Amino acid sequence: MLLSRKPDHERREGRVERGNVAAPVLAAIPAPSQRSLRGLDWFIFFLADVQTGFGPFIAVYLTTQKWTQVEIGFVLSIGGIVALIGQMPGGAIIDAAKSERLVAALAIATIGFCALAYAAMPIFPVVVTAATLHAAASCVLGPAIAAISLGLVGPLKIGERLGRNARFASLGNGVAAAVMGTAGYLLSSRSVFLVTFLLAIPTLIALSRIREEEVDIARCHGEMPREAPEPGDTNIWHLIRQRPLIVFALSVLLLQLANASMMPLMASAVTARSSQWATVLVAFCIVVPQAIVALLSPTVGRKAQAWGRRPLLLIGFGALAIRGLLFATVRDPYLLVAVQVFDGITAAVFAVMIPLVVADVAFGSGHFNLAQGIVGTATGLGASLSTALGGYVSDMFGNATAFLGLASIAALGLLLIFFVMPETRRTGIAAKEMAG
Repeated sequence: MLLSRKPDHERREGRVERGNVAAPVLAAIPAPSQRSLRGLDWFIFFLADVQTGFGPFIAVYLTTQKWTQVEIGFVLSIGGIVALIGQMPGGAIIDAAKSERLVAALAIATIGFCALAYAAMPIFPVVVTAATLHAAASCVLGPAIAAISLGLVGPLKIGERLGRNARFASLGNGVAAAVMGTAGYLLSSRSVFLVTFLLAIPTLIALSRIREEEVDIARCHGEMPREAPEPGDTNIWHLIRQRPLIVFALSVLLLQLANASMMPLMASAVTARSSQWATVLVAFCIVVPQAIVALLSPTVGRKAQAWGRRPLLLIGFGALAIRGLLFATVRDPYLLVAVQVFDGITAAVFAVMIPLVVADVAFGSGHFNLAQGIVGTATGLGASLSTALGGYVSDMFGNATAFLGLASIAALGLLLIFFVMPETRRTGIAAKEMAG
């Protein structure tokens, strides 16, 4: 029995429950094997390990190779620009792919060889090329992970799966930071990139454990069975004009605009107040949110289906606003570590909710991964503007004013979710499944 189609005026209001979904077909999606699910777990864990090697370690390594700060900044900027403009093309590539596993494998191999290039020939042309290829490959990996997850478990179980993804990514980040930091300390900064290259091997092995036949290509692209398919529903412009997608992309831009510069500003403040313990305190400020994400992400995925998306989005923005206010008022460097608990809450919410809400809005269009690219572009744009804006306000008016401004931006995002963003949970489908 097919769900009845909603009136046209309701669809124009931005409600994303798809009335022409073949609910029994969705409910009958076979459960993926434990081998595939475990393979996805470890793929995400090791991929986080690989990506960690291209974080702050690049600046440290290139500094030891006698690079100037201008040259280092140029390389980092190149990577950032490519990552920003490559989000939508990366999503479109995944939507067009016949095998997400193959695209992901090629991207991982590319990143592995980029790490090897950093270690073998740290000269300007090679490093710039490696930075460009790494950023381009990363643009397809985020959509590929979400697509493989959706293809494996289907739209009704994607929330809990995304929570599990976030947990393993957080654990991978934490373990990799510790391993690479130790390797860099005991051996050399070059060893970080050799470790990164070696970690690409177990990443590819874990990916191979995901059975190709269990990853439904149609679901990966956000397609769904329909009683009477309409050409407009699968049109790219129809997707881009959807109000929930536009509002959500704007809210994510505000999220990154408020969040991206908080940690660097806080690190500078801690260094000024307690230079002796600054490195240790900043390390704890990084570890605490990762631990919170690993702990809370699966719960966020479950609650997203029970409560809906909007309550959790409000919690995420609320925690970010509180964090900004506390950074503006707390003076004890050690208490700032405790404040980072709120960063973990925000990160746990949005690590799950960003791909989940995109799946809600885009599922049925066949362009799920392009929609991820749209939101990814908003993420990159917000982060880029945040560091410039936060640094300028801090230099002109002080850290406290900068933190209050960032908290105000987070509050604006909260109001946008509360007053404008519609609920995107597919309650009709879920109810139909439960009734079956």
